[in-house]
This record gives sequence, C-alpha cells and structure tokens, in this order.
Amino acid sequence: MLIHQIPPKPNYLRVKVGRRLARIGAVALKNTVYVLPRSDSAQEDFQWVLREVVAAGGEATLLDAHLVDGLADPEVEALFRDARDDDYVVIAGEARDLAKRLQGATADDELRRQLEPDLRRLERRVEEIAAIDFFGASGRETAHGLLAALRARLAPPAAPPPAPEPDERDAYHGRTWVTRVGIHIDRIASAWLIRRFIDPDARLKFVQARGYAPAPGELRFDMFEAEFSHEGDLCTFEVLCARFQLEQPGLRALAELVHDIDLKDGKFGRPEVAGLAAQIAGLGLLHRDDETRLARGSELLDELCTYFAKKRRPEEAP
Repeated sequence: MLIHQIPPKPNYLRVKVGRRLARIGAVALKNTVYVLPRSDSAQEDFQWVLREVVAAGGEATLLDAHLVDGLADPEVEALFRDARDDDYVVIAGEARDLAKRLQGATADDELRRQLEPDLRRLERRVEEIAAIDFFGASGRETAHGLLAALRARLAPPAAPPPAPEPDERDAYHGRTWVTRVGIHIDRIASAWLIRRFIDPDARLKFVQARGYAPAPGELRFDMFEAEFSHEGDLCTFEVLCARFQLEQPGLRALAELVHDIDLKDGKFGRPEVAGLAAQIAGLGLLHRDDETRLARGSELLDELCTYFAKKRRPEEAP
C-alpha cells in the first residue's frame, strides 16, 4: 500500500504520478491510498513512485497491509478486475472500428497496409494491460479474440483451409477442462454446456491463469491461449456451440444472452439480459467458491434452457 501527499506545485506532478500509478496497475482505495498485490516487483514499482513524490517535496509511505474491516479481499480484487476490464473495453471498441474499416477491402487493398500499424499498436497495448491484469479480468479474452480475428484478416492469403474434420466429440470425453478462478457468466455457462451437452463426466478445474501450464490431457476454456476461448466477436459459449455443432432447443437464446452480458455490446438486445446479469452478479457476490457458483448457475441455466426450448420466437408464431 502506498500513501502519498503531493505538493500543489508543480502542477504537472499530480498528473505525472497518476499516470505512473496507472501504468503499474495500482488501484485507489482512497484519493491518496493505492494498492498492489504483494510481490517484489510491486514493491519496487511503488518505491520508484515514492522516490519521485519525495524528490518533488511531497510525502509518501509504503507498507504491507492486511484488510481487517471495511473492504474485503474479494472487493479489492474486483477493483483490479474492473480497472483492467475498462482498459480492455477501450481496445475492443478500437478493434471493432478497425474491423468496420476493413469491410469490403481486398487482399491487395492499400487500406490493409494502412491498418497494420494500428493493429500492432493494439496488440502491444493488450500485452501491456495483461502484464498488470493481476486477477484475470474477463475482458482480456474479448479483446484478444477481436484482435486475433483482425490479424487473420490482415494476413496475406494462404493456402485454402483444410476441409472440416468430422465430429470428434468422443475424443473430448473423460478430459479435464480448465478455466480461470472467479467464474462469471461466460465461464459458468461454458462449464454448464460442457457437462450438459459435450461430456457429462467432464472434470472441471479452476486455476490462477497467470503462468498456468496445462497438464497432459487438459483442455482450457475462456482463458488466454485456451483451446476454446473467444474467437472474433464470439464469446466462449458461442464458440463451443459452433465447434461442437450444438443446436439443441433453447441454446440459441442462451448464447445470445451470454454474449450480450459478457461482451457488453448489445448485439442481440434480448429483454432478459438485465435480469440474468443481475442474478449472475448476485451469485458472485454471495458465493466466492467456484464449485458453488457453478452449481447454482447450472440450476439457473437448466431452467432458462427449458423455458427457451418451449418458447417460440416471434418469427415462428403461426
């Protein structure tokens, strides 16, 4: 924890210190109280800020801290995730803007070459944010999926893609499926989908994403460099439905809900979005344990899937 008092002059110092704190990923508990997860690198980063403040005539104190009352650890972790999600939202918006500019461009179009520096800048920015994404903000997969799709579109034409492989669902039976701890809408729904429609006996494992190396036989989902994660503008739930050709009644409506809650882009605009988002948020606040979140969320998704399977879409009405 860093507590500082910055002198009123020079005027630029407060802005300079604020930018440095943002670059190292610190979040504010109060106007002049900033925190980072405890590590040697965090201590070093804060020490540089402290020296800068003191050298300019201000005061600063660096200390190890434990939360005793008031905010709890999960609430502080949520502050970090929210801060990084805000960063990822900006990148996702810029990536969508680039995708719109690419519409209709040909392989030899000058526009493709003009957009390359913008795409490289966004890719570098994602790497910078990921380095200070200490608690695995969900927006990373969205941003990465959009940028990967852009990179594929900007790449020079390659050989024709291989023919689609036949359904190899049996190869995914009896596997361990791994995702990030602190599951929310896309990971809850994807885990439910895996056990409900892909492998009822699937084992699930929740891990800290940073630096995780999968063991043989493990499949990752909704995490960076996973076998199943965001692709382009599709959330992981949508990707799983497409890759496993899942078209059971009710899944299309669920996929639209999960997409709009996870990507926050209002693509489908279903009226049930706000209600489901509130239920998932409440579930996360009540239960920190991922197995409990999944169990309660699975009950909710079972009910919703049954409801949507029975409900006709307006265009299907007689």
